[in-house]
Amino acid sequence: METLQKISRMPLGLTLPAFAILLAVFGIPIVLLFLTSLNAPAFSLVNYQAFLRQPANVRVLFQTIEVSAVATAICVIIGYPTAYLITTASTRVRTALLVLVVIPYLTSLLVRTYAWIVILGDRGLINNLLINLGLISSPLPLIYNRMAVYIGMVHIMLPVMILPLVSVMLGIDKSLVAAARSMGARPLAAFWRVFFPLSLPGVRSGSVLVFVLCLGFYITPTALGGLRDALLSTFIAAQVSSSFNMARTAAAAFILLGIAAVMLSLIGLDLSGTQGRAAQPVQKLWWSWLPSFGTLFLYLNELTAPYRAKRWTTKLYQAGTDRRWPMTIGTLFVVLVMFYLLFPSLVVIVMSFSNGTFLEFPPSALSLRWYRSFFGDPSWTGAAWTSVQIGLAVAILSTIVGTLAAYGLSRTFPRLRSFLTMLILTPITFPSIVVGIAAYLGLLNLGLIGTKSGIILTHSVGAVGYVVVIVSATLANFDQRLEQAATSMRAGPVQTFTRVTLPLIRPGVIGGALFAFIHSFDEVVKTSLVSGLSIRTLPLKMWEDIRHEIDPTIAAVASLLVLLPVLWLIAIYVTWWRSRPRALRALPDSGA
Repeated sequence: METLQKISRMPLGLTLPAFAILLAVFGIPIVLLFLTSLNAPAFSLVNYQAFLRQPANVRVLFQTIEVSAVATAICVIIGYPTAYLITTASTRVRTALLVLVVIPYLTSLLVRTYAWIVILGDRGLINNLLINLGLISSPLPLIYNRMAVYIGMVHIMLPVMILPLVSVMLGIDKSLVAAARSMGARPLAAFWRVFFPLSLPGVRSGSVLVFVLCLGFYITPTALGGLRDALLSTFIAAQVSSSFNMARTAAAAFILLGIAAVMLSLIGLDLSGTQGRAAQPVQKLWWSWLPSFGTLFLYLNELTAPYRAKRWTTKLYQAGTDRRWPMTIGTLFVVLVMFYLLFPSLVVIVMSFSNGTFLEFPPSALSLRWYRSFFGDPSWTGAAWTSVQIGLAVAILSTIVGTLAAYGLSRTFPRLRSFLTMLILTPITFPSIVVGIAAYLGLLNLGLIGTKSGIILTHSVGAVGYVVVIVSATLANFDQRLEQAATSMRAGPVQTFTRVTLPLIRPGVIGGALFAFIHSFDEVVKTSLVSGLSIRTLPLKMWEDIRHEIDPTIAAVASLLVLLPVLWLIAIYVTWWRSRPRALRALPDSGA
């Protein structure tokens, strides 16, 4: 008990388990990996020079940047109007649309990639439909090209762009736009001069997040792209599987990491800036920077001031314009985006009930054949049980460690808290292939390669970050005076935490645990590096079958995995609403 009381007086002590896992599995290995890339202790750039001297490597490097930038731009073009229309909807419609965005975000990346293989393949949905309609005589090359890569990557990253935008847009004071309208600004002018500058922090944060994640994409480009569409992560994975030259592989990994770091430093530095500062650079029109036309424009602006004042008085008492067409177009746009996000998963679910040897949409006959194939095949059920075991272990470990870390960080100074939180979130922001290689090196030193314990530690490195984020958000709304009241009534640290704090933050803890489980259950890249050949999880089994043969059993597995995010949301909803009366009942008892 005395030890617990001492730890409670030093909040940073609660973060020690999280940092111990982080340092052992990722922190120290990533430093050793960097030193290996420099040929320490000789310290030379020969590995980087060898990489850049090969034209094929440089082409893959620039191709990675190009694909990531284009995918990010498409996500901005589609995601911004979608987020804007979601924020302008009523509360119930907005909630429903956000749920529809979150469901594909939480759905397995492997399942969504497999869905596009089923849709775009030579015997896929689109080609079969066009052939049956007599529009084409042979399948179109819709897959294994750059366009298929963009379709798959944008589909996976679009929720990552929409959610930060919605979060920022909901915080914008709508009365500012109304004030601009009341002063004679047209709707479009009020949007560009007021609303859009205030939403730029969401655009920047979403763009940086999408771009960095796209840099580390491995599954989707490999499954949907051709040989000419390989990205740097694919190149690194090929090096690991063929000739594991640690120095060359480390150099390629840190080049990929360097691109992400440069992007974060260039665009991500002002992510914490206020909305007012974000609006200042945009308030000045672009042509006012031209010295020869700036004065002329200001003069013409003064000449037209009386006309604009008269026009404003005239427009003030006019009836509102017909907004049916803009509303119809906006509704149609949102419906198309939701269709794009949800339709691939629905196609896989429907195809999983097919009775044919090959997948077809719609199925000629309904059957549970492929579900029986899944549950009757020991290789599938064994892999699924292994994933469940690892996922539960990761959820338990990450929830305990992450909750303690979040609780300790919430009691530290703001600057120190921000720095330590950034360190814990580092494995999430780094490309997955880089984290996997570092974890491989760390587990190799610990002798845990090819063991369940090694996979659990590897998954927990990222899962702890998710738990810390979710629990910290819950603790941000927690009133610490409740703990002080319990302490003043002679409650110990453990009793205060279990009787007062934990009941109030329970929704965040359970949400973090479920998110950690899904993160582990969906992991492919890092698992493939540290599992060796002895352990096969369900995602690894699916990935091997997708690469070698399209077994219709995968459709049944994918349809079952689609249910996970739905169950996740239901569990969060039930926990959140039921925890409120429990927490309220716990408060009077806390002083006993």
